[in-house]
Amino acid sequence: MRKDFRAMLVEAEGLGELFRVVKRAVESVLGVRRAGLELALANLPENVEAVHEVGSNTIIMNRKYLRTLLGSSRSKLEIKSRIFSLLLREYLRSLGVNEGEEVRVLSLRVIREALGEDHPAYRMVFEEAPERGSAASYDLEPRDAELVKDFDTDNAHYIG
Repeated sequence: MRKDFRAMLVEAEGLGELFRVVKRAVESVLGVRRAGLELALANLPENVEAVHEVGSNTIIMNRKYLRTLLGSSRSKLEIKSRIFSLLLREYLRSLGVNEGEEVRVLSLRVIREALGEDHPAYRMVFEEAPERGSAASYDLEPRDAELVKDFDTDNAHYIG
């Protein structure tokens, strides 16, 4: 299984394809999925990388953070791994996992089982400070949000 998800992550082009890898990994490891999510890019506070507001169907990613990440000297694998870990965290929140430590534990489990403990995504989540870059406690209403086209195109039903 790890080889498949590793290859999918390497081959993914764009945020929509990265998100499909996240969804498939979560479904494979945890047995749950959700369809109908949107991704918006917006200028968020510096310390907020991404957020999913409870009750919504939108993940909001910090546009400035994403630009900085994409323009960094990190390898493509490191960049994709970071985006994967952010989308994974917020996807878990969209599934109703709202406690920071539980999100972290489940993120590590999904990454370990899908990609392996030696994968950069695992190291990134493992070394991350609790609640870093999450806006779970913020009340955000970005006015400059831009929806990403073709983000969640899987035709699936909600599982509750």
